[in-house]
Amino acid sequence: MNSGPKADISGEKSSCTSGFLTESCLLAFGLPSIGDGELVCEWEKAGAADARICWVENGKIVAGTIEGFIAFRASAPKYKFSSDSLETALKEGLSGALTASAAMEACRRLSVPCAVSCGIGGIYGASDGERCQDLTMIRDSGVILVCTSPKDMLDTEATIGWLRRNGVAVLGCGSDLCTGFVFRGRPVQLSGAWQGGAVEAPAVILRGIADDKRIKDEEILKRAVCEAKEAEKSGGYFHPAANAALDRLTGGYSSRLQLYSLLDNIRLAAELF
Repeated sequence: MNSGPKADISGEKSSCTSGFLTESCLLAFGLPSIGDGELVCEWEKAGAADARICWVENGKIVAGTIEGFIAFRASAPKYKFSSDSLETALKEGLSGALTASAAMEACRRLSVPCAVSCGIGGIYGASDGERCQDLTMIRDSGVILVCTSPKDMLDTEATIGWLRRNGVAVLGCGSDLCTGFVFRGRPVQLSGAWQGGAVEAPAVILRGIADDKRIKDEEILKRAVCEAKEAEKSGGYFHPAANAALDRLTGGYSSRLQLYSLLDNIRLAAELF
């Protein structure tokens, strides 16, 4: 299957014709109930056939279509890379999925103006020292991020507050509030509501999930976080473990909710770029 253009950016400047790149971590590790056939079907139904997904394969950044990504996912990749580990992956010839921060770094290197994600990382508590690389890249990469929200187990108010204090425009698609990710959270004030028109970096556009589609039982979130912490203690990845638990505890609903949200974000990015 054709995975689209591959760009070896370990030593020289490359470019990509796509207006945005979609992170691959959720697609590779976060949708355990969604098989390859369903993923391709939903992707095509959403009109996202031309959307490019980014990952690293044998030390090269790939900007590939869904068909190429399915072949990559079938290889059972073990690693995920953030912006601070991407360079090592390239130098050592590794393969793995890219988080939102690494997708923004890939966009920066390939001169792509926008990255797309679903739930993003942020601040786990009141300390800025615990912030995820996603925030640093939103501030510094020069790339606009279209996403859904900070993930539910994070301190959303601290996360959005950090971005705003650091000069990032945090805009809600049609709303000036962030009310959570797949669960309903306490409303957090944004920089403003995005009603259409051009946006300049540093900026993030949040396209929230409709309240009536969100998961209502917050005990599910608590159980998923506990399982993710145990997985992390054993050397696993926190967020993929949390997604696996959410998927199991909701009978696959959480995976489909995140996939549909990601596809909505891709459609929005396609309108912008």
